[in-house]
Amino acid sequence: MGNIILNIKGMHCASCSTILERAFKKTDGVKAVTVNIITNKATLEFDADKVDVSALIKIVESKGYSADVFDDKANSAKSEDSGKTVLDIKGMHCASCSTMVERALKKVEGVKSVNVNITTNKATVEFDSNKVHVSALIKTVESKGYTAEVSGTKIKTDSGKVQDEFADIKKRLMVSIILTFPVLILGMFFMTDPIPYQDYIMWILATPVQFIIGYPMYKSAYAALKGGFSNMDTLIVMGTTVAYMFSVYTVLSGIGHQYFEASAVLITIVIFGRYLEAKAKGKTSEAISKLIGLKPKTATVFRDGRDVKIPVDDVLVGDIIIVKPGEKIPVDGIVTEGHSSVDESMVTGESMPVEKSRGDNVIGATINKQGTFRFEATKIGTDTTLAHIIKLIEDAQGSKAPIQRFADMISAYFVPGVLIIASLTFVTWYFVMGASIDFAILTSVAVLVIACPCALGLATPTAIMVGTGKGAASGILIKGGEALETSHKISSVIMDKTGTITKGKPELTDLVVTSDMSEDELLTIAASIEKGSEHPLADAIVNGANAKNLKLKTVTDFEAIPGHGIKASISNVKYHMGNIKLIGEMGINAESHKEKMYALEDQGKTVMLLASGKKLLGMVAVADTIKDTSKEAILELKKLGIKVYMITGDNKRAAKTIANQCGVDEFFAEVLPKDKAGYVKKLQGEGHVVAMVGDGINDAPALAQAEIGIAMGSGTDVAMETGDIVLMKDDLRDVAKAIKLSRMTMVKIKQNMFWALIYNTLGIPVAAGLLYPMWGILLNPMLAGGAMALSSVSVVSNSLLLKMRKL
Repeated sequence: MGNIILNIKGMHCASCSTILERAFKKTDGVKAVTVNIITNKATLEFDADKVDVSALIKIVESKGYSADVFDDKANSAKSEDSGKTVLDIKGMHCASCSTMVERALKKVEGVKSVNVNITTNKATVEFDSNKVHVSALIKTVESKGYTAEVSGTKIKTDSGKVQDEFADIKKRLMVSIILTFPVLILGMFFMTDPIPYQDYIMWILATPVQFIIGYPMYKSAYAALKGGFSNMDTLIVMGTTVAYMFSVYTVLSGIGHQYFEASAVLITIVIFGRYLEAKAKGKTSEAISKLIGLKPKTATVFRDGRDVKIPVDDVLVGDIIIVKPGEKIPVDGIVTEGHSSVDESMVTGESMPVEKSRGDNVIGATINKQGTFRFEATKIGTDTTLAHIIKLIEDAQGSKAPIQRFADMISAYFVPGVLIIASLTFVTWYFVMGASIDFAILTSVAVLVIACPCALGLATPTAIMVGTGKGAASGILIKGGEALETSHKISSVIMDKTGTITKGKPELTDLVVTSDMSEDELLTIAASIEKGSEHPLADAIVNGANAKNLKLKTVTDFEAIPGHGIKASISNVKYHMGNIKLIGEMGINAESHKEKMYALEDQGKTVMLLASGKKLLGMVAVADTIKDTSKEAILELKKLGIKVYMITGDNKRAAKTIANQCGVDEFFAEVLPKDKAGYVKKLQGEGHVVAMVGDGINDAPALAQAEIGIAMGSGTDVAMETGDIVLMKDDLRDVAKAIKLSRMTMVKIKQNMFWALIYNTLGIPVAAGLLYPMWGILLNPMLAGGAMALSSVSVVSNSLLLKMRKL
């Protein structure tokens, strides 16, 4: 699959964009297209096997427009000669499998980067679509003994596919247990007093377990051998086959003891381990499954003069949708009629319902609590907020943390190393120590089956899956393993003031009466004359009056005085409202009130004076107040040992006031948006690992410059694009939660890796019989197989413990 954005020239109206969309959709190979008349861009998803970029440009030109490829750093993966695809891979069992597939794909000419994730069973491949096609990538995977297909592009659940695979493992396990149990009983309890034809009965029962139940392992090991690699199945196949073939030899020759129970039990234990592992791995991806399950199935749309219930996939942009109490909102949109409260907790993590009325945005998959309303669909399908969240989590869970490279490096040499150790074990015991061939075979088989590269391979991805899933459930979207790992190193956080620490919306804070009227009378007059103003501060005063349910008066002769304020009349009484300069020009002496005015300004407030004739009536103060949670959030970061800075374009006096109110020790004032990145760079130069927190709009360069950009955008597209971590709730406390989550996840990764390394470091020498000469301790191959299965399950289970930790 290829993706591209084209710049279109010559479009003038909606008909132009419709013409182009229809033309593209008629082209064989074009999967999806969106032509935006506002941005003059066409975004296309296409099959690079059937159509190339030059053909797409010719289609535009044939309709009388011109086009070229949109060249942007953020869209470099969508350039003319670049493609990106995600493949679902079946048949991988361990880290060696994923390493084998990754190496094979990297060798394909035209492939730029590959990331194969054993936990999600997906391969993310970036490639040059002029040199290689997706079909060639699939064939490469198949040549290694696995199957592959392009991962779906729509929001859909993989539960059916996962259940099929799980059912297959379960079925093989049940058959294996039925056949193996009698073999185990005969081998363990009838060794000294065998029943007639016991060895032949065990041979007959063990054979289907070895070659039918174990066939997928043979297939995987053979594919690895063909590709010049070795994997986990190589070890199991070699170990069990040696035990089985030696047993056949002893039965036919009548010399020695057979070990059919060892080979059959080993196969059964391995399948049981994979059954438990598949079950546990399924729980690590519950976050995505739950999100996918949120998608509504139907929508009630107003079409042809009536309300019609249709599948949600048939909703079009611009449709008017009706939502009744208790129903899910089908897609993203803007309320056009009615009002209600909406439960957005499943998407943002915010527990309190959010009030919605005309002009407010609504998010698909959230639940309407009260009231019926209509809204216009603005985003559908894979463009919705829910789809973006799912895509972000899938990308994050499919990515690798830098620490994973260490595990990958070990896994690459692990299996060949174990094969060498097993060979040396046999040679040492049989040829050097003079042990029996039975003993030498048992110890070498034990070495082969106890070794577990799976535990090492699962250490990082399972923890990342659980960590990112837990974050998503709390409205914290972490974009990848690298962001998750880097976040635990953060030593300094820079927070943008406006909209991050503060509400970003001025509010009425103080009323100071300097005449014989009441505060309500002062506010009524101020709000009445400010209602005609377009200044943002005027809204704060009017909203303040509305909050007190004050009835505003009719205003005449309204006039704005640029740079000073406004003047207007109420019931033939003239009023002036504005700054000290305006009052001074009117000849009013406000000297006795300046101290109070300056005191308010020192608190970062904007003060407006109201006068009538030659008399000062009072002062109204407005300010961008700090959020209720900001002080607590900053205190939490300090408890984590993180230094907090505030950055703002305000003057130093106003910045100091806000800093003192919220508990910030240091701040950068009078900083232009374009200069914010420079302050991030300055702290980095002093050795700090910096996180930048902003809304993702005017501070995108600073977010990009920081090691970790944290965007607070309540799910806006801009925030999702610019942040390494996206906070769906407008709650600054989630910054500390994100860092805590990163630290907890890294602890789990390190615990997993320690366990995997210690297990193999201690287990292999014990299996090789290192303790036998001194203490007589020897590990039975069946116990070794059980330990191997347990090691993988324990790593996944340890990662799942993250779910129970409180952020």
